Amino acid sequence: EEDLLDRIAIRQLNDYAISKWTGEQQVLNSADMHNTETVRVRPLNCYGPHEHYSAFRGVIPIMVYRALKRIPYTVYGGHLRVFDYVGDTVKTLANIVDNFIPGEAYNIGSDESWGVDIKTLSDLILEKTGMDESIVTYAPNEPFTTKTKIVDLSKSRRDLMHKATINLSEGLDLYIDWMKKTYL
Repeated sequence: EEDLLDRIAIRQLNDYAISKWTGEQQVLNSADMHNTETVRVRPLNCYGPHEHYSAFRGVIPIMVYRALKRIPYTVYGGHLRVFDYVGDTVKTLANIVDNFIPGEAYNIGSDESWGVDIKTLSDLILEKTGMDESIVTYAPNEPFTTKTKIVDLSKSRRDLMHKATINLSEGLDLYIDWMKKTYL
């Protein structure tokens, strides 16, 4: 739920999580100190065309790029995620303009029922890229990261008309096509 960080002090597990939390604190400070009208948004595992490969990107760009280039990668067990296609995320963000509610925080992600574990994601990417799992190393769950990233989206649905329309399989097809044109 969006108000979790306001209700419960949560230890951020890595530098990336700390940077996101710090950004939210800056937004809240601006609202308090300068009386600015703000909205906090929390896009969740957004992916899609024009997200270039980097070792510091999300799991989808890393796995797709490495599968296409036949570069080994590691799959950590015990992690469950939802992934939101960039087109769906952008439509929701655009709706903030007409539905601005100062002070709100919104989770933006794909349908909660579309959650997959990282091995399933990897298997789907390998299948779609025509690569076999010989490039994959399997490891126990990764320390210092959230194990499950499936959140309540009811506020973004209610206020921002958020709707996930591109499922993971369809979104991966679009992203892989773009990655092939960009890197092969």
